[in-house]
Amino acid sequence: MLRLAPRTTVDSSAIRRAGSPLLMPACVAFCALGLALAAPSGHAESKPARVAAATENVIATRAAMAQLAAGGNAVDAVVCAALVSGVVAPSSSGLGGGGFALLWRAATHEPYVLDFRETAPAAIDAAAFEARPFKPNERGRATGVPGELAGLFELQHGFGKRRWRDVVLPAAQIAETGFAVSPHLAHALLGPAQKRDDNRMSSAVTEQVVETDPGIRSVFFPAGQPLAAGKRAKNPKLARTLEEVAARGKAAFYDGVLGRDVVAAVRAKGGALSESDLHAYRPLARVPIHVSWEGYDVYTMPLPSAGGLMVAETLGLFSKAELQRLTLNSGAYQHTLAEAMRGAVADRLRFLGDPDFEHMDIGALLAPKRLAARKRELSTERTHALPRFTTDEHGTHHLLVVDAEGNVAAITTTVNTVFGAKFSGAQSGIVANDELTDFNQQRDMAAFGLSQSPNRPRAGARPISSMTPTLVVKDGKVVFALGGSGGSLIATNVTQLLLARLVFGLTPSALVQLPRFAVPSSGPSLLLESGAARPLLDDLGWRGEVVQVMPENVSAVQIIASDESGLSAASDPRKHGSALTQ
Repeated sequence: MLRLAPRTTVDSSAIRRAGSPLLMPACVAFCALGLALAAPSGHAESKPARVAAATENVIATRAAMAQLAAGGNAVDAVVCAALVSGVVAPSSSGLGGGGFALLWRAATHEPYVLDFRETAPAAIDAAAFEARPFKPNERGRATGVPGELAGLFELQHGFGKRRWRDVVLPAAQIAETGFAVSPHLAHALLGPAQKRDDNRMSSAVTEQVVETDPGIRSVFFPAGQPLAAGKRAKNPKLARTLEEVAARGKAAFYDGVLGRDVVAAVRAKGGALSESDLHAYRPLARVPIHVSWEGYDVYTMPLPSAGGLMVAETLGLFSKAELQRLTLNSGAYQHTLAEAMRGAVADRLRFLGDPDFEHMDIGALLAPKRLAARKRELSTERTHALPRFTTDEHGTHHLLVVDAEGNVAAITTTVNTVFGAKFSGAQSGIVANDELTDFNQQRDMAAFGLSQSPNRPRAGARPISSMTPTLVVKDGKVVFALGGSGGSLIATNVTQLLLARLVFGLTPSALVQLPRFAVPSSGPSLLLESGAARPLLDDLGWRGEVVQVMPENVSAVQIIASDESGLSAASDPRKHGSALTQ
């Protein structure tokens, strides 16, 4: 049975609990845990616990746990961790980006979705997007109106327990005092190596940033070379920015000097962002996609994310018994799921756009009769070709927190590609996003018989995303929560691990170790992580799959599960993440 959840209203008292501000500031509480952090832990599991946090960075995870220890709830913790992530993992997220949040309100047994995705500026030059990629001096064209701060501010003020400043200041302190560069950030700074004319190897990311942005260069590329893992970085500009945000809230950006600084940087790079765009920006509450499946209630992300549609369509196509018969990670299993995913990708391209601009009844796409017809087309011995499409999202961060009351906060936040548009505000240190590249180009629509894409650039529109925060509820309690990063890999990763849990009962730590596959945008029909056995490759080939090995996989999934023994959590080792329970 598949259905959309009825519209719900925000009841901030459901998560907020009355109480006076704590005497110990959040930054002091965080310092008490120690800023000289040990090496990141890939997972923490199989231990009775009442609270948990999982992020892609050990500093962010510990910041979340410090908020819980200081009396905050899941929302306080996840907002603090997101702000800290913008400091310690700025290649993935930050105040110049945006994202989605999915909450579970334990007191009322209700989900809540907030969309703080970036929007296209009012003066966007839509025709220019057909000529992508943009030249370095025109990368501001790809910058959308940032939604990160507006979204985090609304979440914390609507559902948090602590003072806003106590949630923000830990990030400011880390930016001021410094932090150790994580292995993932070091990898992002290095980027894919390329041969230069002088016969030396260089990094595309290094050259783009070093040549165009003195702000990012001064923090992460001293002497023109990227910082290695373990080296210490400080960001005093961003520290001052966060102090201003702690004092003035979202107005410091949307109606203040911080926003004007980012606008100036974007316009200097050919972008259309304006102060009026910032002033007009609003996060939007959405109704989650709700699927009833095998005794579980699965809540996942609605438009303008396409990730939830893939999750819902895949669940709607198969029963637990059918998937069990295929056997986890067999050729038949991977091929069958890949076929379902290709169908969801095709639906994304044909039908999905900003719901405020394009009317698309997701319920119609998930109708049992439609899914039954699609299922009849699937074959374990034949592969359907996927027309070429383009989605380019890489710099993303997913964060999960569960508090002692059972509230759950899941946020996926992003600046899009690595370091977004590759430049920052001269005074604020805020890295600009390049989210508008997620709009489709018209040349990709011909294979679908469309004269124009429903996901095309228009003033005020939000581009379609792959971000897929997902919660699984049973008997009014969240029993499984997950989400991921990695652009178009997010939805396929979340779908695979969700099924591995619900169908085969894998633990969180086993899930993040599980080999994964992807449905690529062009070329081969299936990408596998390295190490796949020859019998599996031969079996997939017999079924019509054209298989290649992923060049690298830096996508990541964060997971928290709950059962009678308490909470268990795991963070993906692919991005050296960190999960903690207590």
